[in-house]
Amino acid sequence: MSKTALAVHGGAGTILKSEMTAELEREYRGGLEDSLKAGWEILLKNGSSLDAVEAAVVALENFPLFNAGRGAVFTHEGKNELDASIMNGADLAAGAVAFVKNIKNPISLARLVMEKTEHILLAGDGAEKFARQMNVESAADAYFFTEHRYQQLLKAREAGEIQLDHAKSMENEIRNPKSKIQNPLGTVGAVACDAAGNLAAATSTGGMTNKNFGRVGDTPLIGAGTYADNRTCAVSCTGHGEFFMKTLTAYDVSARMKYKNLSLKAAANEVIENLLLIGGEGGLIAVDAFGNIALPFNSSGMYRGLTTSDVAPQIEIYR
Repeated sequence: MSKTALAVHGGAGTILKSEMTAELEREYRGGLEDSLKAGWEILLKNGSSLDAVEAAVVALENFPLFNAGRGAVFTHEGKNELDASIMNGADLAAGAVAFVKNIKNPISLARLVMEKTEHILLAGDGAEKFARQMNVESAADAYFFTEHRYQQLLKAREAGEIQLDHAKSMENEIRNPKSKIQNPLGTVGAVACDAAGNLAAATSTGGMTNKNFGRVGDTPLIGAGTYADNRTCAVSCTGHGEFFMKTLTAYDVSARMKYKNLSLKAAANEVIENLLLIGGEGGLIAVDAFGNIALPFNSSGMYRGLTTSDVAPQIEIYR
């Protein structure tokens, strides 16, 4: 029997303790703890890794301080466009959605794409039509409106920039303790190994502030932002998506384990080192079929948490 294990993340970037209020840190930790609890309760009952990662990501999508679901950033037009993907390591089944609006939990829609269609990725109007057919819960624009996200958009528009959530300039301004505006980072995700040794990964995001032209990042692309294979590992990535797309970062961890016979930790560390060489910033969470976990990143911090059958829940933010 494998060691059950679960890891979650809420984004990687410029996260400095000196710029974090105690109250805000408690909120972030609480969001990660709720996500771990949601996924771990399923694993404790001998549930599947697939159910566990979906539940963990749903909790993160419902938490307004992370850039996914309810806390998603605004596009240039003032909309919230959501991406998500999920993968089952037992049979390499995968599902993803991109460029969707008004879907309360995009990760659950991605799972339906995997289980109810012959496709892997649905986007835009077509994905939303499928969601209506599947009676997926939707939400009005007001549900996704958060003041701190709207202020981010206004500042990015004024500067004429597309803002990564982990951009240093925005971090310094948004994390001013005197301001009500706070800046949750990047992407959210979860990876899990269940008692049967089956692996799964799930990732969800709202993308970049002030993004334009229908930009889609690595999150809904299997192999770039999400990957799972029982023979190697399950991976969920967070950071500057274009670099993860260039290197197929999530799959690259699996490939290094498979073809170089590396351990999970060694493969994950090599991948993040390679990302840094081409100028990419971010991190990933990964688990193998033995329940080993790796959480490497090259930024100053990454919101992350883990628990296993022999390790109590742990929440970390800074390097």
